[in-house]
Amino acid sequence: MSNPVRSRVRTAALALSAVAALALGTTTTTGATAAPSPAAAKQGPTSVAYIEVNNNSMLNAGKYTLADGGGNAFDVAVIFAANINYDTGSKKAYLHFNENVQRVLDNAATEIRPLQQKGIKVVLSVLGNHQGAGFANFTSQQTASAFAKEMSDAVAEYGLDGIDFDDEYAEYGNNGTAQPNDSSFVHLVTALRANMPDKIISLYNIGPSASRLSYGGVDVSSKFDYAWNPYYGTWQVPGIGLPKSRLSPAAVEIGRTSQSTVTSLARRTVSEGYGVYLTYNLDGSDRSADVSAFTRELYGSEAVYTP
Repeated sequence: MSNPVRSRVRTAALALSAVAALALGTTTTTGATAAPSPAAAKQGPTSVAYIEVNNNSMLNAGKYTLADGGGNAFDVAVIFAANINYDTGSKKAYLHFNENVQRVLDNAATEIRPLQQKGIKVVLSVLGNHQGAGFANFTSQQTASAFAKEMSDAVAEYGLDGIDFDDEYAEYGNNGTAQPNDSSFVHLVTALRANMPDKIISLYNIGPSASRLSYGGVDVSSKFDYAWNPYYGTWQVPGIGLPKSRLSPAAVEIGRTSQSTVTSLARRTVSEGYGVYLTYNLDGSDRSADVSAFTRELYGSEAVYTP
């Protein structure tokens, strides 16, 4: 099944600093470590760009720099999205890449490495796919750990910088699958962090998993590097025990959230001391006006677009 193109235009009614950005090496597909070129110095929150690879190029994240100093406008680029699918024969969840995600991964040398060489981290988002499999319904530590290994193996194989959890569209119960339980996500995140001690693990703060972060005396909140608000155009502090430097209460959709809202949310991010600013749906158009609407507030500089 293909990964659905999500539309997350939600109204308010539905409702790290650069020091916090992780200085991680990039693992190549051969297992060697390639040090990225140092990005120009930049002070301010970590900026994140989700990119819908069904329609757009990951390289878009590297086309924006700051007019003052030349630093990257974006610090983390998220491949949206791989899927957690369900095999009805074996009755197991498995990691699935649709043809567009697979194309990006297979062409890492031209789709991912150029970003990493600029100092931009590239993270793979994993999303439900309407098949009943999700992060919150593994029925044993063993099955959760097996899926964690699939994810960490993909990070190693394709030279990625981490995994992002997005617990949407699982449709728990489909295909006879279990409903969410309290232990599943805790086992999954614990195993993934053990497999990837120095990689990014981020949480799109939505779905059953986001409210099941503690089990049996284990709280996995501290195992995440970042967590962010999932409702675009709004301000909502993620309910997870992380310092402000790792949280994004602001979330905007580039080109759809008004520039005035983009600016006000960025200003609030700085004034209230939060360290991450989340954006979604960076496309191939010149979005320098939309990007500048937050870079002016976060970094004191306009953004420059270079095709």
